[in-house]
Amino acid sequence: MSLVITLPDGSKKEFNHALTIKEVASSIATSLAKSAVAGKVNDEIRPLDFVVDTDARVAIITDKDEEGLQVLRNTAAFVFEMVASKQYPSVRLGTSELEEDGFFVDTDKEDQIKASELPDLEKEMQKKVKNGEKIEYKIVSKSELLDLFKDDPYKLELLKEEADEVAVYKLEDFVDFGFNALLLNTGKLKHFKLLSVAGAYWQGKSSNPMLQRIFGTAFFKEADLKADLQRREDIKERDHRTIGRDLDLFFVDPKVGAGLPYWMPKGATIRRVIERYIIDKEVADGYQHVYTPVLMNLDAYKTSGHWAHYREDMFPPMDMGDGEMLELRPMNCPSHIQIYNHHIRSYRELPIRIAELGMMHRYEKSGALSGLQRVREMTLNDGHTFVELDQVQSEFAKILKLIMEVYRDFDITDYYFRLSYRDPKNTDKYFANDEMWERSQKMLKGAMDDLGLEYVEAEGEAAFYGPKLDIQTKTALGNDETMSTIQLDFMLPERFNLSYVGKDGEEHRPVMVHRGIVGTMERFIAYLTEIYKGAFPTWLAPLQVKIIPVNNDAHGEYAQNVKDQLMKLGFRAEVDFRNEKLGYKIREAQTQKVPYTLVLGDDELQHNSVNVRKYGSEDQESKALSEFVSELSADVASYSRNK
Repeated sequence: MSLVITLPDGSKKEFNHALTIKEVASSIATSLAKSAVAGKVNDEIRPLDFVVDTDARVAIITDKDEEGLQVLRNTAAFVFEMVASKQYPSVRLGTSELEEDGFFVDTDKEDQIKASELPDLEKEMQKKVKNGEKIEYKIVSKSELLDLFKDDPYKLELLKEEADEVAVYKLEDFVDFGFNALLLNTGKLKHFKLLSVAGAYWQGKSSNPMLQRIFGTAFFKEADLKADLQRREDIKERDHRTIGRDLDLFFVDPKVGAGLPYWMPKGATIRRVIERYIIDKEVADGYQHVYTPVLMNLDAYKTSGHWAHYREDMFPPMDMGDGEMLELRPMNCPSHIQIYNHHIRSYRELPIRIAELGMMHRYEKSGALSGLQRVREMTLNDGHTFVELDQVQSEFAKILKLIMEVYRDFDITDYYFRLSYRDPKNTDKYFANDEMWERSQKMLKGAMDDLGLEYVEAEGEAAFYGPKLDIQTKTALGNDETMSTIQLDFMLPERFNLSYVGKDGEEHRPVMVHRGIVGTMERFIAYLTEIYKGAFPTWLAPLQVKIIPVNNDAHGEYAQNVKDQLMKLGFRAEVDFRNEKLGYKIREAQTQKVPYTLVLGDDELQHNSVNVRKYGSEDQESKALSEFVSELSADVASYSRNK
């Protein structure tokens, strides 16, 4: 026989026999064979002992390639499965998948695996690594696997998706499938870590059993693993879910509603301050704030196109029994269109700016929910402007200026601009009107060019009804996230037959501009919590001043008077009257990240002064109460930018 192997550089090698990927690597260079961990055959990742027996394109994957890291982590997941099945004979194994920085394996047994058991499982994995045991790759019939896994409902369900012949891997007497490539043996799997456990519904459906998801990661180099574990520690310190629990800001209880956050008094205070701030900013900028229902007739979403393009993310309609179908709104746009359409409009009124802190509901699967970042109920800082065609660019600039002012007040500096266009090939996702898309995309790009701002362009990121400017931020956890957006829309005014009377006395079609300044309250507060690490600036802090009397009997009345004065001035203050040691109270105020702690004793009582300690500082300073009030006022008025 004769076969031709085409390498990535276009060169070809001819062989007169079938050979493994490892043998292909050896034919190129001995050093390449030593560093090889897998290969690509016609763009499909395969193990090193995969036999190439026809003409093919072949690329060698080494431990320096990203795909090599994927093979390593798949191998770690497989070895974990093997060890878990030995340690717990009754365990059943579900899905095993890679994440961006690791892997996870879903497990199920009567007494679920606990985090405290992970170190012992790691030790057992290390034994397999130390011996460098061979991992066997072979092809078996689906019927053989159906018999092997006849007592495991999860594997049987996964097998439904497999072909008649299935690639499997075997370590000792343990067998599993679903991996595209694993290492030849466990010898290179030296630097790994089992990280955590969490509950996860089977295949992400809340109607399915809750499994135990084991997370882990692996690297080829010890230094890379150590750096990753340190990064994870840093992330844990910033995780808004952890901070929210420690500072008692919010909670989510799946027993009463997954993805439905409950705002505790402190978290509600932060949210209320932000809501008042953003409403005041928008009203001052010419917006009319409204309230609209969270329910709307389903026909409105059919007219808007949300039902056709977005229905899988919407909750099922509610049949009212008389032919009326109501829908929990996933978007506020149709509601604001009704506000606009309620009156005959004149060109003299335009631009008409309508804004709302509008509650919306999205049908998110349980597996996608995460703290405040992915929820089922959310309140969007939403706004829609209705303009004449020649007002588009000036209104765009006005909105962008407002966004930049808000970013300055919240000290948001790490962001960039992205112009999001449609993918013209994706006719299912995007409203079909080439002329509309070309005009609106050109208009959006022209507005950015006129402002002299740098931006990146992203095809396929537009809303289904029009292009948009996305302002992308980097979260404290390193994720790229859309914070704000400005969207041009020629489609919805057409579909809802919007009009205004022009100077000529004729009806004209307005252009609709959708915009969100800080996105949803939930996601924005999650972002701020992680950026600030829970140490909110004074103007946002749920408690701005903690007052601690040295002796409740001797100094309690003065402490209460100080609190009352501060509260009357609009500050958020609290007296700690607990029967605890002074040092403990001071430390706890620091732990709760209160911006200012005031300690009041004999000297303060005598001189109408306060002893001030700022969060994060060991220094303390005595000053007149009036001086402290002036300092606190300046701190809040400047949005804490001078701290």
